[in-house]
Amino acid sequence: MFKKHRNNPRSALIIALLAAAVGAHSAGASAAPDGTVRVIVGFKAGNLANGKAALAAAHGNVKQDLPEIGASAAEMPAKALDGLRHHPAIEFVEPDQKRIPFAASTPSTGAPYQLGQQVPYGIAMVQADQLPDTYASNRTLCIIDSGIDLAHEDLHGNHVTGDTNPGTGNWYTDENHHGTHVAGTIAAINNAGVGVVGVNPGRQLNLHIVKVFGADGWAYTSTLIAAANKCGAAGANVISMSLGGADASIAEERAFAGLAKRGVLAIAAAGNDGDNTQSYPAGYSSVMSIAALDQNKQVADFSQFTPKVELAAPGVNVLSTVPTGTGRDAALTVGATSDAPVAMDGSPAASAHAPLADFGLGTATDSAMSGKVCLIKRGSVSFATKVGNCQASGGVGAVVYNNVAGGLNGTLGTTVTTIPSVGVSDTEGASLLTQLGQQANLTVTATNHALYNGTSMATPHVSAVAALVWSYFPQCSASQIRNALDQSALDLGTPGRDPYYGYGLVQARAAYDRIRSQGCGN
Repeated sequence: MFKKHRNNPRSALIIALLAAAVGAHSAGASAAPDGTVRVIVGFKAGNLANGKAALAAAHGNVKQDLPEIGASAAEMPAKALDGLRHHPAIEFVEPDQKRIPFAASTPSTGAPYQLGQQVPYGIAMVQADQLPDTYASNRTLCIIDSGIDLAHEDLHGNHVTGDTNPGTGNWYTDENHHGTHVAGTIAAINNAGVGVVGVNPGRQLNLHIVKVFGADGWAYTSTLIAAANKCGAAGANVISMSLGGADASIAEERAFAGLAKRGVLAIAAAGNDGDNTQSYPAGYSSVMSIAALDQNKQVADFSQFTPKVELAAPGVNVLSTVPTGTGRDAALTVGATSDAPVAMDGSPAASAHAPLADFGLGTATDSAMSGKVCLIKRGSVSFATKVGNCQASGGVGAVVYNNVAGGLNGTLGTTVTTIPSVGVSDTEGASLLTQLGQQANLTVTATNHALYNGTSMATPHVSAVAALVWSYFPQCSASQIRNALDQSALDLGTPGRDPYYGYGLVQARAAYDRIRSQGCGN
């Protein structure tokens, strides 16, 4: 039977948050219903005490101190902004922007996950299979994300430490799933017959996890700044950020510039809007901006293209770890024919074995569906309503087919059902309509791995390669490693650096060879 993974279960939330992340810049910030705004206030050099006093006098409620850059994040009355800006001890007042994970919203398709260890295609594409991680214990890679499922079969046994920000939960849990996927690409362990492998699979690389995303999937810029400084304090050589937002921040730019001066290499996702808009922190000169490629080394249609794009890496159909049991596989056979379903987001892990019956649009209950697998056309009502009506009619499983060209990757939202439900393409639906009455075998199973799309998935490939190559040459500086990665990349697209691929596809072995033959500074 052919199986196929569903995409990131929080893709709809990510779309909504991406829209919400677009806010006012230094001119002001949108006020909450109570008339307050969340801002970052920068204090002039030598005026920290006076600046903090001015913030307090403006009824600022400090939420995050940022001592490394002489600033504080606070909630304060919007009407007090102008007065604070003009205080002689204040350098700047800017909105505390939102940052979100950069996993894409388009469905993931491709080879199924099966029992036994698999090597994701990206490992060979970035040449990680040509460079053992023997010396990686001398490097620390910090992941700023949604945490990690530390007990995962593919991650347990790594050298991992972490920090938690207030309100996000423990760093060693991952309610959002995003951070665990990122971590697997970086350091999934080479356990024979189990799961997948990462760029650094030998349990040598030191990981430090800073959790900024809870289940709601967003964080303030000030939280990201504090997280990055926690990475620095933990001795991180590389910071991996599969995240971003639409607006620049003075405070954020200064924070990463400061970390670069301290010898930290920061790497961030370019963004998933598929246009030439700039995302941040990837847009700062102190941060490497990473684009996403597919298996054929073509830039992904969602990958943002800007002059800041520096390198590219695999970001389409990337197989990696997700919190144990949260992934979903689906399989469907009708008669002697196998189809390629995608499990509905929210479907329980369950099986159904019964005749296939036409449920039309599934807009109302129908007792004729009792004991049947419902075949339902997309349209008129939500997927949750369709599946719910099938279940209420006595149906034992639901197959929803698309009413437009292409596959169907649906969600049940917050609706809880007990029957397995999947989506299939329009052409598969047309074929299934010719097989009504035949025995359908529908199964949705829980897995520990999933295929995701996004510049979020490309970024950890580059971060992991940076740490891997650097481990062989710890005498090199961060800027020298960055230059070596750029100059050794496989040039793609327009010759030379371009907005889609940057310098090209990151290459671990080529970067190693370059430094070995030419030295750190060339």
